[in-house]
Amino acid sequence: MTERLDGPNPVTLDLDAANRIVAGAHAEARRRSVLVSAAVVDAGGNLVAFSRMDGAEIAGPVLAVDKAYTAVANRIATSELATLAAPGGELFGLHANGGGRFVIFGGGVPVTVDGDVVGGVGVSGASTADDEACALAGLERLRDEHTK
Repeated sequence: MTERLDGPNPVTLDLDAANRIVAGAHAEARRRSVLVSAAVVDAGGNLVAFSRMDGAEIAGPVLAVDKAYTAVANRIATSELATLAAPGGELFGLHANGGGRFVIFGGGVPVTVDGDVVGGVGVSGASTADDEACALAGLERLRDEHTK
């Protein structure tokens, strides 16, 4: 699932937008009573914004950044890569490539504007379902603020 931010006035993925995505992800994490790290990368996979909630797991920061990177590099949500990268899948072995940065479980989502991948968001620290829901909530917050 690729989240689109386009519309009559497309959102650009600048620092302000990235920080709003992170804030939205953290708000959803609080609503779910989980602790997470959230990261946003640009189209080149470079970190734009990051935040770790107090008490979140220590592996979360690296995984959040790598989930965002994976979503951008492969132009697909990391949750969708699990099946494709499983034995017999067309991308089997993906997780062993990319310098060890490719994550093949949920929590990373590419961000598109007018059909172009402009970045990615990654969340880590809870279940993969919670991580992905938090990432999507971050994008939803940006979309909601953009349309006001």
